[in-house]
Amino acid sequence: MRTTIGLLAAAGLALSLAACGHNTEQRAATGAVAGAVVGGPVGAAAGAAAGTAVSKTVDK
Repeated sequence: MRTTIGLLAAAGLALSLAACGHNTEQRAATGAVAGAVVGGPVGAAAGAAAGTAVSKTVDK
């Protein structure tokens, strides 16, 4: 239970940091770095995907 709550909090943090930047590349990089800190290589991939998704949504 404690691990699940920690992972959810980390995912929320990664998603909020993924919005930092002015273009898709910057947002993907920020998300990847935040994800790598939280979850290692898997977190980096998830953070980059989240940064790209946020960028596509914000740019519309």
